[in-house]
Amino acid sequence: MEKTVLVETSARHVHVTEESLETLFGKGYTLTKKKDLSQPGQFACFERVAVIGPKGQFPSVSILGPTRKADQVELSASDTRTIGVEAIVRESGDIAGTPGCKLVGPEGEVEISEGVIVAKRHIHMTPEDAENYKLKDKQIVNVKIPSSNGRDLIFGDVVVRVSENFSLAMHIDTDESNAALPAPGAMGIILD
Repeated sequence: MEKTVLVETSARHVHVTEESLETLFGKGYTLTKKKDLSQPGQFACFERVAVIGPKGQFPSVSILGPTRKADQVELSASDTRTIGVEAIVRESGDIAGTPGCKLVGPEGEVEISEGVIVAKRHIHMTPEDAENYKLKDKQIVNVKIPSSNGRDLIFGDVVVRVSENFSLAMHIDTDESNAALPAPGAMGIILD
């Protein structure tokens, strides 16, 4: 059985805490859903903030909801160079010892001491998907991204993340997507 997975590009984005959201947008503020994302309960918001580092900034970065327990900024490696912070590859939520930055909203700013990561490429899957594909949580696999434009690519070091709250999809950042140029709806093939 061929193990296929939808490949999605995860562009730069920000996750914020309730406290940071209120500092950035005002007391009692709540996020405004723009559209649902492929992962259940996750959504892109109309709200945007500036992400500012020592050497540069991105003036309008989308916030993803819902709010979280810690602020986190997910950038590509190219993005980290643009704003002047070290590119540290981590799984989402693993932010200890990562660089920080400043977030600026219409009502205030938040200086985060850590939380800027380059998200490790990963596959979200349910326990049923994992059982069908004979994979387990935290397993590292290779994924081939077929291409119609002569840029087939095999990504190594892809971490499998298993949860009942997930939907089957592989996430890569914009640098990785630019290397492979997958068409919308492209399906990757898990090789091991």
